[in-house]
Amino acid sequence: MTNPKIDSRLLEALASLNEIGATVNQIGLNETVSVETTLKLIVQSAIKVVPGGSAVIYTYDASQERFILNSRVTAGGKNQLDSGDEPRPNGLGIRAISQRRRVLSYEEKDIDIHPVRARAGAKVMGCFPLVVAGRPVGVLYVYLQADRLFSQLELLMLDNFVNQAAMAIYHAHNLSRMQQDLARKEDELIRLRRAGLLISSRLRLEETLEAILQMALEVTEAHYGIFRLLDKSGQFLNTRAVAGERLARPLVEALPINSNSVMAWVARNRQAVCISDLREEPWSQIYYPLDANLEMRSELAVPLIGASGRLEGVLNLESPNIGAFNEDDSHLLQALATQAVITIQEVSLLDALQEVAHLLLTLPYRKVLAHLADLACNLLDAATSAIWSLKDDELVLEASSGGYQHGDIIPLKKSLAGQAIHTRTAVISDDVRMDERFHRTDLARGQDWARALIVPLLPGNEGEPLGAFGVYSTSSGPGHFAESEWDKKVLVCLADYAVLAYQNAARQEALRTSQEQHSVAETFAAVGDIASNLLHHLNNKVGTIPVRIQGIEDKCQDILATNPYLSHNLEEIERCASEAMESVRESLSHLRPIRLEPVFVAARVADAIQFTKLPPDVEIRMERLDRLPVVIAGERTLTLVFTNLLENAADAMDGHGIILISGSVDKDWVEINISDNGPGIPPELHDHIFELNYSGRGASRPSKLGFGLWWVKTLMTRLGGSVSVESDGINGTTFHLRLPQADRVNKSGQA
Repeated sequence: MTNPKIDSRLLEALASLNEIGATVNQIGLNETVSVETTLKLIVQSAIKVVPGGSAVIYTYDASQERFILNSRVTAGGKNQLDSGDEPRPNGLGIRAISQRRRVLSYEEKDIDIHPVRARAGAKVMGCFPLVVAGRPVGVLYVYLQADRLFSQLELLMLDNFVNQAAMAIYHAHNLSRMQQDLARKEDELIRLRRAGLLISSRLRLEETLEAILQMALEVTEAHYGIFRLLDKSGQFLNTRAVAGERLARPLVEALPINSNSVMAWVARNRQAVCISDLREEPWSQIYYPLDANLEMRSELAVPLIGASGRLEGVLNLESPNIGAFNEDDSHLLQALATQAVITIQEVSLLDALQEVAHLLLTLPYRKVLAHLADLACNLLDAATSAIWSLKDDELVLEASSGGYQHGDIIPLKKSLAGQAIHTRTAVISDDVRMDERFHRTDLARGQDWARALIVPLLPGNEGEPLGAFGVYSTSSGPGHFAESEWDKKVLVCLADYAVLAYQNAARQEALRTSQEQHSVAETFAAVGDIASNLLHHLNNKVGTIPVRIQGIEDKCQDILATNPYLSHNLEEIERCASEAMESVRESLSHLRPIRLEPVFVAARVADAIQFTKLPPDVEIRMERLDRLPVVIAGERTLTLVFTNLLENAADAMDGHGIILISGSVDKDWVEINISDNGPGIPPELHDHIFELNYSGRGASRPSKLGFGLWWVKTLMTRLGGSVSVESDGINGTTFHLRLPQADRVNKSGQA
């Protein structure tokens, strides 16, 4: 037969357990239910299970191994205490915590009940540890005023209350931590958004870095911070921003990357480090103070690494407190470091583009392309870069930062650069040493190239590609460009400026050609009139000499028969006068308007070779001339141009060497290159050799006007073309002739 009192207590206990469970589930959902409310409900339920008793709960911080005294919740008892019963260092509560079991006062003979509780009338005490997953979170104390033992039912029900109390405390602590973390993350996001706004505001680099550094100090509660950026040599970390209070003599000099310091260690190892105590090994051996007058105990440093893997520098924070930084601080600092890297990259790109924009207006396009090739390596941390021009079905190297040689030629088909041009999109290779699409795997192995990123040179969405721009990294380098969209955008941007360089050069050349053609046309119109008048007067004077000599010969035959000397001289005078008039007529004929007509280049070159009568030790080589389309020119004029250049080349080589004549097609133009292996022309003379008053090797042949390369340039201008020179002053000279295709002229005329 059951005991009604026991049944009633059991039912009340079960009802209390259900109520407590429901309350625990509501913690944090609204403001009416809190962990204190739940703990109060637990102790109130506990005293219902143990009639005439009182109960107290204290929470416990396992990380600091101490009770949280202000967490005290109590219920029951006639003489209820407000304070004074705090857990003792060697009391029953700490024993229950350490041994993870309930402790009853009548079973522990070596420890008495708390004196304050004993004076208040407590005879028996039970301590129940609140444990979740082996981690203590508090203790429930139950006091009896009667000198008796706890019943088995009371202990069983109290054990259940203990489990509920432990879950309530654990749940509340987790919720509190989550709320704190959310508040911290929200604050971090606000600060990161501020950093993003700073970047978009286009402040100076130093101002932006100082603002980011100040944010880092505020959010991590650090005392001091410093930004050091890697210099162009990659050997030193230079200070760009420093912040902190009471900095007397900050050490801001250049820091060698191989030096004995924490920042240098972070830069070399490319990984963040959080140091709780700088006096501990190995940090005490390599710590380099931010200020010699201040002692720092904690340090947090992160590397500044771009998406391509390029090391930009190191961001460093310090504090005089031990353990000032944690993992969350490290993550936040790395986020701010990412913002700093974006700033550095954008400012570097902006500065570079501003410089290129200035160079476009002041330098020849080839020097602009060479500068762009160097910038690509610097901005993308590449080992080598190359810019190729599209000519027919080949790509000719225009500029390179190393590896390739100027003038190198690669096929358009079956090459990475050709694929970029064909698809009009960026092309990436993970390892050009093994990529069949790469044309020079031997060069890639020799230079230790690995990844490649190549973009086409596109003059607008619909324009025909002008060539390709590529960058190559080494296998030993830490960078992995082309893994981010930023690298592609940077190279595409530089490629756009390369297109501008081409277009600007073409427009300037067209303008210069038009001006020269107009000027030459006016000049030759005037000179033609003068030449006609001069030829008329010369013919009246010199042309009568042969007639007069014939009259002398007719009237003085007897004298001439007896005087061979006089007869011979009269014959020579007659011959010289005739040759002089013929030479003048031939030379002055070039001053008259040129009759432009379709001309085959190969035929005019053959005529020039035959007419020039080069020395026997000069070898002529011709490439692709017979495949050139017909050009618009004057036959005799173009032959004279080739004759002049062949004579100059032979003179430059002192009658011994090789002259290479090659041709190619560039859209609507035909280009003829005449190269010799003579001593070359110094670059500083390139702009002067085409001047009228320049005295060089020209005019060494008899019966010529003697105007040298000025004559060549003038005739090319009259033909609607151009001439330029290329030489380093050591390894020979190449003259580039450009003439319009006949088809282009016909289409323009029809339009």
